[in-house]
Amino acid sequence: MQFLIQGDRGVWVEYLQLALTRAGHPTRIDGIFGERTCQALKNFTGNTDVCTVNREVWEKLNPYLTGYRMHTIEKGDTVFGLSRRYGTTEEAILTANPLIDPDDLVVDAILAVPLGFPLVPQMVKYTSVLTQWIIDGLVVRYPFLSAGVIGKSVMGKDIHSLWIGTGEKQVFYSASYHANESITTPVLLTFVEEYAAAYAAGGNIVFSSAVREEHSGQTGMGQESVDARTLFDEYRLCMVPLVNPDGVDLVNGLLNSGIYYRRARQIADDYPAIPFPDGWKANIDGVDLNLQFPAGWEMAKQIKFSQGYDKPAPRDFVGEAPLTAPESVAVYELTKENDFLLILAYHTQGEVIYWKYLDYEPARSKEIADYFASVSGYAVEETPSASGYAGYKDWFIEEYDRPGYTVEAGMGENPLPMTQVERIYHDNKGILVGGMTQLR
Repeated sequence: MQFLIQGDRGVWVEYLQLALTRAGHPTRIDGIFGERTCQALKNFTGNTDVCTVNREVWEKLNPYLTGYRMHTIEKGDTVFGLSRRYGTTEEAILTANPLIDPDDLVVDAILAVPLGFPLVPQMVKYTSVLTQWIIDGLVVRYPFLSAGVIGKSVMGKDIHSLWIGTGEKQVFYSASYHANESITTPVLLTFVEEYAAAYAAGGNIVFSSAVREEHSGQTGMGQESVDARTLFDEYRLCMVPLVNPDGVDLVNGLLNSGIYYRRARQIADDYPAIPFPDGWKANIDGVDLNLQFPAGWEMAKQIKFSQGYDKPAPRDFVGEAPLTAPESVAVYELTKENDFLLILAYHTQGEVIYWKYLDYEPARSKEIADYFASVSGYAVEETPSASGYAGYKDWFIEEYDRPGYTVEAGMGENPLPMTQVERIYHDNKGILVGGMTQLR
């Protein structure tokens, strides 16, 4: 945890402001530790003399970042009373603690109590730390989720997976291969949270879709609805929401000193036309993780070397060989160990869906891509030749002859502002559902 004082700026201040706001002491989430944030902190701690955040303060703030508290049951406690005390619902407590008898709480037993706010924030920058908090909180809130670690980054950070569902049909969604595309991480995490909440409540996931009007023949937007429990029973969804934790931490300011930062800075100095750190796409070693897969890697090398990316770089360096970056290896091995029938790899930007690799056209892949377009408004295109090799989607299609898609979400210049998260999620929810329901 970062020690903070008034006047500090950055992503740790954003997390402070998020926690204070959730704790009932709202302050603007702008990453600036100014007077308003100071006053909110004093109101939270009750200490009117000091405006610093040390380990003890972070421990008090932690429930507002992970989304739950652990409560030791006392004589006289009831689920209703605890829901009122912690500002949550009885249903949320019972979902998080499926083995308890609400009519016979055992004194000194420990309950997980989800707090009364959505867990996945859409207004702060994402890092490996925030992703860890969210995954921990989701698994506590919804114990039918399972989490795992598929590998380690260059810096030794965990690369997390989340699984939901018990069905035989496996699908895989992944995001944040590129460091300045971390807005894709909350898109996947928001979907997990909505899906899990709908499953727990026995409800539906509702999303927009194209509807052709019978009389005019014109196409407008309507709604579709899918029963979450049917999805859960028929499909097993795996997600890796943050493939490139080191690179994302660099771009978003969590990594701003030390040997890895200095080495990244040295790499960037050889490419002065690429802004640092905002233009950084690679892992912390300067290897582009989406140019690391054994599908036309030599062609990717030829193209990228001709463009001047023939050594570690902020973007577009293919590495010394395929599968030399540990993050790409982790995704590769996860895929080999499972039986994914369809994959989505999330990137930004352009609002386009790439569905094809060379002349490979897996059965129904274009049909599914057209469905994705109908529920998102995104275009369906073939991958441009200059970037059409060595990607995860390319390898999956070549290796398995199954549908694989790169989704370029949002519009603008990377990194996209967090104000786009809500719109991107809205546009992509139908794709995220359809990645399961369109399988036959």
